[in-house]
Amino acid sequence: MIRFLAKRLAQALVVLLLVSVIVFVLLHLLPGGPARAILGVQATPQAVAHFNHQQGYDRSLPQQYLMYLGRLLAGDLGESYKLNQSVGSLLTERLPRTALLAGLSLALAAVLAVPLGILQAVRRGRAADHVLTGLAFLAYATPVFFLGLVLVLVFSQQLPLLPAEAPQADTVGGILAEPAGLVLPVVTTALGIIAAFSRYLRSAVLDNLGEDYVRTARAKGQSGARVLVRHVLRNALIPLVTLLGLYLPTLFSGTLVVESMFNYPGMGLLFWNAAQGSDFPVLLGVTLVVGVATVLGSLLADVAYAVLDPRIRSVP
Repeated sequence: MIRFLAKRLAQALVVLLLVSVIVFVLLHLLPGGPARAILGVQATPQAVAHFNHQQGYDRSLPQQYLMYLGRLLAGDLGESYKLNQSVGSLLTERLPRTALLAGLSLALAAVLAVPLGILQAVRRGRAADHVLTGLAFLAYATPVFFLGLVLVLVFSQQLPLLPAEAPQADTVGGILAEPAGLVLPVVTTALGIIAAFSRYLRSAVLDNLGEDYVRTARAKGQSGARVLVRHVLRNALIPLVTLLGLYLPTLFSGTLVVESMFNYPGMGLLFWNAAQGSDFPVLLGVTLVVGVATVLGSLLADVAYAVLDPRIRSVP
C-alpha cells in the first residue's frame, strides 16, 4: 500500500510541475507580454522596462521559470492590479466559499444518486427505470444556466419560497447561517451530477449482479438485500469513486456559472469578474488552483480505489 501511494504521489508531483509550466507559458502568451497585460496599453516604455526588471521578466526563460516556481512555493501568486490585492489572499478568501458550495453539491449528488442508481438497476426495464432514465438524460443534457433560470423562475418568482440571490456573507459560517439562500445554487450545481452518478452506478450494479460471486451468495441462502448491500454495492462504488475524484475540478470550474447567476461570493464569481476586467494575474491564479484540484482529485480517486479494491494496489 505504501509503495502504491508513493508511486501515485510521485506521479501527482510530476503533473503539478507540468501544470506550473503551462501556467508560466500562458503568462508569457498574454497580449503584449505580462507587463502590457498588467500595466495596460497606455503604459510608457520606461514603466514597462521597470516592471520587467522588478519582476525578473528581463532575464532568460529558465531563470524566469525558476523565479516563478519559487514564488509559487512561497505562496506568491502575483498581484491583482484591479483590486490592489494579492491573488493569494483573494483565493484564500474565496476558495473556502467555493469549496462549501462544491462540497454540499457533491454530497447531495452522492446521497441521492446511490439509491436512484440502485433502484434503476433492480427495476431494470420497468416503469421506474424508464422514468428515472428519462429524467437523468434530461438533467444531464440541460445547460446549468438554464436549470438555474428555471429554478429561479419557479421557486423565487412563481412560488416565492426561496431567495434568488445566494448569501453574501464573508465567511463560511455566515453563509451557512442563511441556508435558504444556498438551496438554489446547491441544487442547480447538483442536478447534472446526480444524473451522471446515478447512470454510472446503475451500469455498475447491473454488471456486478451478473457475476459468479452474486450467484454463489444467493445459493448460500443470503437475501437479495444482503447480497446487494454487502457484495454488489462495494464493487459498484468503484466507478462512483472515480467520478467523485474527477468531478472535483469540474465542480470548481462549473461553479463559475452558478456563482455568477446567484451572485455567490466564491472563486467562480472572482474569475468571472476578473475576466470582464482583464485581470490576468487573478485568471492565471484561479487556473492554477483548478489544475491543482484536478491532480488532487485524481490522486484521491486512486487512493480510494486501493481502499475499495486491494487488487488495484498491484497494478503498475
